[in-house]
Amino acid sequence: MIFARRGGLPGVDAENPITLTVTGRVSRAVVPDLCAELERALAGPRGAALAPGAAVDCDVGGVTRPDLTAVEAVAQLGLVARRAGHTLRLRRVPPELRALLDLVGLADVVALEEGPEERVPDAR
Repeated sequence: MIFARRGGLPGVDAENPITLTVTGRVSRAVVPDLCAELERALAGPRGAALAPGAAVDCDVGGVTRPDLTAVEAVAQLGLVARRAGHTLRLRRVPPELRALLDLVGLADVVALEEGPEERVPDAR
């Protein structure tokens, strides 16, 4: 499992300079590390640049075999973001993870980015 913090790169919203990227299989052993990484990012200069209430992005498109441990990681990251006065926005959410988040009721707690393939086509 790999996670990284990204900031100031092309394609990253200037209003939201923090993106946490999570890839691979999420195990319980790495959940505290993910939370610590997000806490460091929010405490640093980029975190200070975020407007109050702004969303922090978490790219989960590379998560493989999402399970309840991945859901737990999302819940914990959401708590870290809320404690810092922000919200967590998941980007590139795999369908399996989205279904689990819906099942446990977390889809209403974190913001889920709507991908182009998930949008309803314009009826003309």
